Amino acid sequence: MPETSEPYTQCMTVLDTIKHGRKSTRPVDDIPPLARLFPLGLQHVMAMYAGAVAVPLIVGGAMVGAGQMRSDEIVHLITADLFVAGIATILQAVGFWRFGVRLPLMQGVTFAAVGPMITIGLNHGITAIYGSVIACGVFMMLVAPIVGRLIRFFPPLVTGTIILIIGISLMSVAAGWFGGGTAKGADFGAPKSIAFGFLTLLIIILLERLGPPAVKRISILLGLIAGTLISIPFGMTDWSHVGSSSWFAVPEPFYFGFPSFDVSSIIAMIIVALVIMTETTGDIVAVGEIVDEKITPQRLADGMRADGAGTVLGGIFNTFPYTAFAQNVGLVAITNVKSRHVATCAGVILVILGLVPKMAAIIEGIPQPVLGGAGVALFGMVAASGVRTLTKVKFNNSNILVVAISVGVAMLTEASLSYTNDSGQDIALDLYGKFPDWFQTIFHSGISAGAICAIVLNLVFNWRSTSPDPVDYHNTGEIDVAGDNVGISGSDAPRGAAFDPRDALAAADPNTSPETLRILAEHDAGLHPFIVTNPSAPKDLCDWIRAQGDPKVERLFDKWDDVTDGKFSSRGQDAPA
Repeated sequence: MPETSEPYTQCMTVLDTIKHGRKSTRPVDDIPPLARLFPLGLQHVMAMYAGAVAVPLIVGGAMVGAGQMRSDEIVHLITADLFVAGIATILQAVGFWRFGVRLPLMQGVTFAAVGPMITIGLNHGITAIYGSVIACGVFMMLVAPIVGRLIRFFPPLVTGTIILIIGISLMSVAAGWFGGGTAKGADFGAPKSIAFGFLTLLIIILLERLGPPAVKRISILLGLIAGTLISIPFGMTDWSHVGSSSWFAVPEPFYFGFPSFDVSSIIAMIIVALVIMTETTGDIVAVGEIVDEKITPQRLADGMRADGAGTVLGGIFNTFPYTAFAQNVGLVAITNVKSRHVATCAGVILVILGLVPKMAAIIEGIPQPVLGGAGVALFGMVAASGVRTLTKVKFNNSNILVVAISVGVAMLTEASLSYTNDSGQDIALDLYGKFPDWFQTIFHSGISAGAICAIVLNLVFNWRSTSPDPVDYHNTGEIDVAGDNVGISGSDAPRGAAFDPRDALAAADPNTSPETLRILAEHDAGLHPFIVTNPSAPKDLCDWIRAQGDPKVERLFDKWDDVTDGKFSSRGQDAPA
């Protein structure tokens, strides 16, 4: 009897935990009762949903236009995207071995990969996209332990410029949607299409202006729903694929065939990987601050491995690279719900949605002008996130030149060039058409071309900012440490950390010298919670920080003194004068 009762008891314990929740000594490990857990998880899904499905719609539309796939196969891209996003979120929140940062982070497809993936698909076929995505994920897992050294090549000057370029580059996609879809040819730009694009945009603006905070967080999603509903009587919706789509289906691995591995495509995606790691670092440090969790280089590496594993899984299931979504970091700050298991619940919801092809078919049937109106807001917010990051930069002539040239080089590939021949035909021109295929794959994407340019120019003009020593890059005027991102609404871009995380990582790293910790403490009070929990911090420095009266620091001392019977406050020896 005892042998059979033990599993029963364990099962009942699990069910009781799910129903009633469980408190923990660390808020991040709390499990809210199911009655609170599910709506909180659903809220995270709604906040990211519009941004999550935008990428498969963009890339899928481009591949359909190029004859690389059928329009009904976009349904697979959406279901696979949601399915893998859910698994990646669960891995990041729950953690397994050295995979996962174990914080309330939502994972979704990055916009940084859109331009390079479309270029790769057009030049080398859709299977080359997924080969490069898998290689991108493997690269992220391999370099995760040294990510701190790579981050120094991506100060706010570089990341802000890249994010700005991403937003501007994607606006051509929004324009195509706005006009009713470029595949329709003669019907493009019909007044009805333009009207519905602006109507959707107006709805989003009104929701942001007049709606309560809960509505603002999902304004783009609500704008899509409202625009679609209004368009039904006008015959603009196309849900012909809904009837043929099943209610339940597991996404098929290698749906479009076994991946092919092209060297130039892999190089282009490795550039994207570096951008992803920089963005995710910012999000991890930000959410760590919000939930009072110390972010060490090792923990950061665990988060990077989870990003890489999710990206490899994305390549297997024919979806795209994954990263943390910044608007969900803002949602954590707004709600003050610190439990990572809320993100776990949201991940489960995403997995379930990914198993329902009929839902994806409904999304695929949204009128393109409605998508265009939402795209203008969404991609515009991506660009605005880049501008927000650039506000952390000290704009001298050199830094202005870095931004100007990088954006200019990126836009060279976005410009539409043509001439009219003697027969009256418009002939399209390709700026890099006479260059080798590997060069075209990398530089045909404004995002990868602009990223390379920004990295190189920053090295040329700001070589001190690439030093691994945090003392060196203080002189650049480019550093500002994370605070609570409480001003983020649901329309905020899925990308763009508002700070450089290198200070916080140095403040938390036990290998940082006491002298450097003192400089960091004087540099910004926002670093004090990281420093006082660093075992390398001298006692006199910790006492000085505590004397500044920061409530967050005081809570840390009280918390750890309770756990250690007062040894936390009295640890260590005063550093020699």
